[in-house]
Amino acid sequence: MMDQAMYQQFGDAVAHLAAQAPKVDLPDVERVQRAKAVMLRKIDRNLAVDLDACVRCGYCADACQFSVQNDDPDLIPTRKLDLLRRMWRREVSPMAWLWRPFTPDVDADDLRQWQALCFDSCTECGRCSMVCPMGINIARGVNVMREALAAAGLAPDELRAVQSEQDARGTVFGADASHLAQTVERVRQRGVTVHLDKPRAKVLMLTTVLDILLFQDALEATARVLNAAGLDWTLRSNGYEAANFGLLSGVEETQKKASEAVIRQALEIGAEMVIVPECGHAYPALRWEGAEVHGAPLPFRVLAISELLGELVAQGKLELRGGVEQSVMFHDACKLGRHGGVFEQPRLALRATGADVREPRDTEEMNWCCGGGAGGFLINRAAPLRAQAFAIKRAQVDASGAQAVVTSCGSCRLNLLAGAEQTQWDKPVLSLVEFVAQNLVEPSPQQA
Repeated sequence: MMDQAMYQQFGDAVAHLAAQAPKVDLPDVERVQRAKAVMLRKIDRNLAVDLDACVRCGYCADACQFSVQNDDPDLIPTRKLDLLRRMWRREVSPMAWLWRPFTPDVDADDLRQWQALCFDSCTECGRCSMVCPMGINIARGVNVMREALAAAGLAPDELRAVQSEQDARGTVFGADASHLAQTVERVRQRGVTVHLDKPRAKVLMLTTVLDILLFQDALEATARVLNAAGLDWTLRSNGYEAANFGLLSGVEETQKKASEAVIRQALEIGAEMVIVPECGHAYPALRWEGAEVHGAPLPFRVLAISELLGELVAQGKLELRGGVEQSVMFHDACKLGRHGGVFEQPRLALRATGADVREPRDTEEMNWCCGGGAGGFLINRAAPLRAQAFAIKRAQVDASGAQAVVTSCGSCRLNLLAGAEQTQWDKPVLSLVEFVAQNLVEPSPQQA
């Protein structure tokens, strides 16, 4: 069960997060120079094709949870790339000599306007790209814009506050190795074996600040799953945090630091596998971008816990009791599902419990985002947009007839819990790994 007092404290901390952001005093001229430098550096062949390919058909508008809930043309996904498109055409396109006299240069007011467009009203969920007839990767363009805005000191204060903390101290919301040790001890007191700081192990288990402070049952459930499967695993005090606020805020240096902290530990213990906890953005940060920021191939597999659950069930290494008499709808976290292709594995694990897995009309790669991804759940001024996105999600769950919604992402879980609280929605919001662990057939101490 979630610690309600800690949940309230966490909410209060988020409400005051912006005040902790370091001040960024830059003249507007320098802000523009920094942003333009990033944009020009990031416009490669693929992005240039994307910027030129838009035919303004409007299909992406109907795919975006924010656009469909508002009669605001600024919220149409392709609109978020207009500033980048302007830079491309004016500065580096083959016809730049023709475009430049008729195309205004980027200024600081443009950057401030695009801050809300690229952070508040975009979770980089990628649903728009699924319907785009030209195959434009809008999410990638938005990510480039986030990096440009961060370089200009214009990432939202809430994200800058957490990013600067992770950059300087390697912690998120103050949760350091001592907090991890305290949580591990609490879980051990419940009779669960938790390995911490083994010098060698085949599996490195990661966790997040959310599991350390709020969802400790998820950390316990993950340990129980790894133990039941007979895996050789450990947590590491010097590299346990999967969340990567460098990626979310657009600061590449912090992204690299956060990834390297984990990669170093995996290499040190000789890990063959790194398990990412229930954290959507942590998965692409390490699996898809980890090798790039590291500068070399990673000599270990990176798996989300939801992915591992399905593999273990399929391989017969995880025995579940079955017999669950509950209907559930699985909410695919965008970065795990649409971006990562992790669809069947969590459903396989759910079905193995006997649960009646209901599918909404828009499911898997077309699933609707929770509305709080890519750090959006921390941006206070974006709360009305998140509430509108939750309304879509709530309607999805209700239409499925499911008694509960299950997810494998802590950010999604937080956003859905907040929406349920605000609207007095009575559907439970459950963790996948907790749901599975509750139905484990665990080996006896003599068999373990």
